[in-house]
Amino acid sequence: MRKNLLRIIVKGGVLSPAELKSIAETAEGAGLKTISFGSRQDILLPEATDETNLEKFDSLSIVKPNSDTIENIVSSYVSTNIFPTTPWLTGDRYLYILEQIRFDPLLKINITEPRQRLVPLFTGHLNFIASEHEDYWYLYIRLPEWEKVEMYPALIYSWDIGKIGQAVENILQEEPETIEMIFDLVNDAVDTENRTVDKPLEVPFYPFPYYEGMNRTGTGKYWLGLYWRNNKYDLEFLKAMCDLCAESKIGRICITPWKSFIVKGIPEETKLQWEKLLGKFGINVRHSMLELNWHLPVANEEALRLKKYLVANFDQNDISTYGLTFGIANYTRRVYYFTSIVIEKNKTPQDLSDFDIRDTFNLLYARDFDPNTREYITHVQDVDKVELPSLLMELSQMYFEQLGNKKEEEKAKGPRKDVIEAEVFQCQECFTVYDKAYGDETQGIPKGTAFKELEDDYTCPVCEAPKAAFKMKVFVKQVD
Repeated sequence: MRKNLLRIIVKGGVLSPAELKSIAETAEGAGLKTISFGSRQDILLPEATDETNLEKFDSLSIVKPNSDTIENIVSSYVSTNIFPTTPWLTGDRYLYILEQIRFDPLLKINITEPRQRLVPLFTGHLNFIASEHEDYWYLYIRLPEWEKVEMYPALIYSWDIGKIGQAVENILQEEPETIEMIFDLVNDAVDTENRTVDKPLEVPFYPFPYYEGMNRTGTGKYWLGLYWRNNKYDLEFLKAMCDLCAESKIGRICITPWKSFIVKGIPEETKLQWEKLLGKFGINVRHSMLELNWHLPVANEEALRLKKYLVANFDQNDISTYGLTFGIANYTRRVYYFTSIVIEKNKTPQDLSDFDIRDTFNLLYARDFDPNTREYITHVQDVDKVELPSLLMELSQMYFEQLGNKKEEEKAKGPRKDVIEAEVFQCQECFTVYDKAYGDETQGIPKGTAFKELEDDYTCPVCEAPKAAFKMKVFVKQVD
């Protein structure tokens, strides 16, 4: 289990070939043959005795078993240049933001953009999600004791992410119970360049991508995705791969939340060398999607056996699961999934733990099979393991039957009841929008305040243009 493993924190899931090679050498010095990856883009290994090779890397932190918890920062840097992303959010932007976070977070922080599907958006305590406005982010918060995710009432400036993250951690002892309380406490603690939220976050649906093998990018270079089904990555291969990265002038390696990693920017002239390296170590880079779209608990052999059993049944029946993701979890009261379908193992009753009781499972699926909805529907409960393959195939068929139907139904019906026309006021200098539904928390203006009720000296929160610079606009928006 993860608590029994030494964790190497890799900020944002991004590290250099030199860092990965030193990690491999450190693991090798402890007598290991392999290392593993965690679901938060960290690196896992049994407790090593000598970590001196890693002390020179400021970007790496070590978390020993049973020590105070430090959480990794998850980022979707891995998706840049290989999957659809928000145009302004470049790889360099991610690296600059990660560099500004100069503390070891106790809360889980996600820094993602909404178009990609490789990195989950809402599995953190602090979830920064890129907006359409350059260098501004939505912030969705779910503190450890909260049941629901709440939206912070302002957009966050890129260079404020680090200090807002630290400010939220500093106020935890005050046990904030509402998002408004957090907003007030953070604003009292730090100066920020917030921007008014002028529209709800929209997260488009895309199928889960195939992320393995050698693939060409639009720039003429290649990216390579590597996956081991047992999550045990051979150290000899990793060291040789890091050496080839150095020869190919590749400066970054990216860990995914799916316990795999991606190497980007492979020059065309070195492609043959990479293929030779894969061949020399016998590396398979064409697993079926049936293999790649699973999220399992770390170092859990029982979950791995269950996955193999289910994948074998899918394969035998020629079932397609393209675009779907599956997770295996133990039943608890408070679980936050990020897969389309969840196989949940029920807990053995405490008073019957000495008896040989058969395992039973529940099946859940995300609304519209989109994990970003954060709403899960129970499909069946208390079923035997042998019933799972047919039930999962049934869910897979449901997914393909409804795929695309929602958009067609919306077109046929016209505007839905939860879509309204709203009057807003837009600054003619910088196009910032004032919407009374959101108010302007940056200037202490509560929700529901009409534009005409604003004081005459009201100014644009972004460019400080006067109230007279705002003109009324009508636009269509969705409401909850």
